[in-house]
Amino acid sequence: MGLAKQVGRFGVVGVAATLLDYAVLMALSQLAGVPVLYASAASYVVSLVFNYAASMRYVFTHREDMSRGREFMLFVVLSVIGLGINQVVMAACTAALGTSAFAVTASKAVATAVVMAWNFASRKRWLDAPAR
Repeated sequence: MGLAKQVGRFGVVGVAATLLDYAVLMALSQLAGVPVLYASAASYVVSLVFNYAASMRYVFTHREDMSRGREFMLFVVLSVIGLGINQVVMAACTAALGTSAFAVTASKAVATAVVMAWNFASRKRWLDAPAR
């Protein structure tokens, strides 16, 4: 698969995972009355599992030298690193720009772009099978 097609598929999976995360968060917190932090954690996990399944099915090719369990654990580790990068970028941007709605939105846009680049590059490097 060409790089442009792979990046496009990565984007589609990312948007779908984000929408799923938000839908589960809102359903649990607003409809089921689950406390927001618990709902947020649950929605993140659901989104992560979906993202893994969709990414490894439609974006990246399974490496034959890696078990599915190891592949999933590596996916989780790379995602947690991405979360850490998100937090660092958000902290730096809001420290520089402030915490108004506009500043937080701009900060999140920057963080999302940086983390998206990390996620694609790291998954391509460590999870995607080499081209044949």
